[in-house]
Amino acid sequence: MSDYMFMLESHLNADQNRVVAAVQTAASAANMNVFLTGGAMRDMLGGFPIRDLDFAVEGNALKLAKTVADKSGAHIVMVDEHRRTAHLIFPGAVTAEIGMSRLEKFSKPGIKPQVTPAFIQDDLSRRDFTINAIALSLNRGSRGLLIDPTNGLADLSTKELRTTHSYAFYEEPSRLLRLIRFRVRFAFMVDERTQRQYDNAREGELEKLIPGRVLFEELCNIADEPNAGEIMRELERAGLLAIFSTALAGPKLSVPSIAKLEKLRKLLPSGNGIRPAGVGPFLYVLTEKLNTKERAALIQTLEMRKPEVDLWQKLEPRAKKLEQALKSVRLKLPSQVYQALAKSPGDELLFLLYHSQQRLVQDRIRNYLQKYYPAAQEVTDAEVEKAGGKPGTPKYQKLREELITTRLNTRKKPEPPPSLEPAMPTGPGGPGRPPGPGRPPGPPPAGPGRPAGPGRPAGPPAGPGRPAGPGRPAGQTAPGRKAS
Repeated sequence: MSDYMFMLESHLNADQNRVVAAVQTAASAANMNVFLTGGAMRDMLGGFPIRDLDFAVEGNALKLAKTVADKSGAHIVMVDEHRRTAHLIFPGAVTAEIGMSRLEKFSKPGIKPQVTPAFIQDDLSRRDFTINAIALSLNRGSRGLLIDPTNGLADLSTKELRTTHSYAFYEEPSRLLRLIRFRVRFAFMVDERTQRQYDNAREGELEKLIPGRVLFEELCNIADEPNAGEIMRELERAGLLAIFSTALAGPKLSVPSIAKLEKLRKLLPSGNGIRPAGVGPFLYVLTEKLNTKERAALIQTLEMRKPEVDLWQKLEPRAKKLEQALKSVRLKLPSQVYQALAKSPGDELLFLLYHSQQRLVQDRIRNYLQKYYPAAQEVTDAEVEKAGGKPGTPKYQKLREELITTRLNTRKKPEPPPSLEPAMPTGPGGPGRPPGPGRPPGPPPAGPGRPAGPGRPAGPPAGPGRPAGPGRPAGQTAPGRKAS
């Protein structure tokens, strides 16, 4: 195994490793060359978490995507027939793109390019930035070979953003937005030549040529960023936010609200079984201060389709139903809370964390995300098979659910940490009796005004002005003490 393959497998979670294996196996069976490319390679080599998997195929990518989906249980959620690219969601909520290795030629800025199949080196050289133009071979004869025609690995090490060629912004003006997004996310510097290209493109107002659908796609990408609020602020400073909505380019942009949503989004374990939150909660927070007319204008500008609008505008009523279910007094056991939330979409969970005023609802969602869901993931296939389950059968799934229920409801509460105080020697208070609040380590001898105990004579009675206590009549002052 090459060092890069070892690095890749170390960076991926178990579900992501299964996806890579499934794509590699299907491509090998179809005699197609396949490569891991784009953001997955950039994030692996740069030491960032790998969020999505991008595969480039020298061959019929859509046919391969269908084969992979049929054999792995993945769902094809979007197909770009023009670029021959498919987006998939695999079990475990792993997102991936399988696309044809290609060349793209643009006759005018911002329009659809002419697409032709190409070898992987040509595909990488036509991409946006060098850090996104690195590939790793997953093929039998060259598995683990790193392909880096634009020297992106060096730019990752120097933390620099550089375009792959001089016409990058003229071909696709949306790369103007992408430059800011990557600069904010990675805190990279922009190469001088790339900055000049950017300035020239802005002087030519190329941002106005970005199609509405591409603007929507870029907004979806921003929604997935861990610092989306700062990206939106930078777009505003650069004068680029107005191409989305003139209403947002001002006091109606609430960066603190977006930052709050970002913090809550981190509670959802991305790519680990919980359905991604998507763009709905982000659009809800982004447009909280817009009126109905301004929201309608945003929908029109972004060329949003009805299902996409519904994911945003019908999010609140959908989440309200889940909120009502979580308020039920019948949810007493951890397994009951788990079952109530196990199939809930990530956007509803995130929305309630952001919006719900019910403390019980908040606590149950947090317990699910931070305790119950991770505990349920600990139930292994081997345990289910040992209990008599055969993979792929209804009994298998039923046994898994029973094992999860048992594990959740019998989870031991953490024991209190051991006391750091040394044990006390044996004395009148009992062997090793530790001191309690307001009690010295050992029982002192009886003194003035102290009731008698075993082996201890009673002290003198209380004096005047001092409240009576056990063994002390009121109205007398203890020796050496003044009445207050």
